[in-house]
Amino acid sequence: MEGVEVDGGDAVQSPLAKWKTEVSRTFRYYLDRSAPYTLRRWLGTLAAATIYVLRVYYGRGFYVISYGVGTYILNLLIGFLSPKEDSELEAPDGAYLPPKDNDEVRPFVRRLPEFLFWYATTKAFIVAFLMTFCSIFDVPVFWPILLCYWIFLLVLTMKRQITHMIRYKYDPFRKKKYTVNKSD
Repeated sequence: MEGVEVDGGDAVQSPLAKWKTEVSRTFRYYLDRSAPYTLRRWLGTLAAATIYVLRVYYGRGFYVISYGVGTYILNLLIGFLSPKEDSELEAPDGAYLPPKDNDEVRPFVRRLPEFLFWYATTKAFIVAFLMTFCSIFDVPVFWPILLCYWIFLLVLTMKRQITHMIRYKYDPFRKKKYTVNKSD
């Protein structure tokens, strides 16, 4: 029911569909314009996270939502720290060919780019904040157990990730400078 087709094959959009398209375009325009401003974007996410944490703290509830957000962000962080082409995933039995010294050097490419990591994290905090206004999501739990379990997950996954980084010799935080050998 997006549009109605007329004689010439042109689709006439309904006012609601036009409004939806215009809002989507405007949102995408400002989202694309925010791409170069990494620090400002993350400060905005920090502000959204702070507002969410204050809402949970003063509301004294919604710990299950917080656990879900924490686990989701941990999953995003693992994707952010992982290479796009993973040697372990390509050869599950551990048999893979190491790159030769004369092969082309490939830079580190993340499985989840920084912009998408930021966008998903910000959306997670905003959705979690909105969920705190529905009492159905305020499940009574003993929050220290959730916190201990989340810390256990954090330590376990980060240990695995750091071991993977050491094993395959990559550093997702440092940008390497490559020189071109000119032999003319």
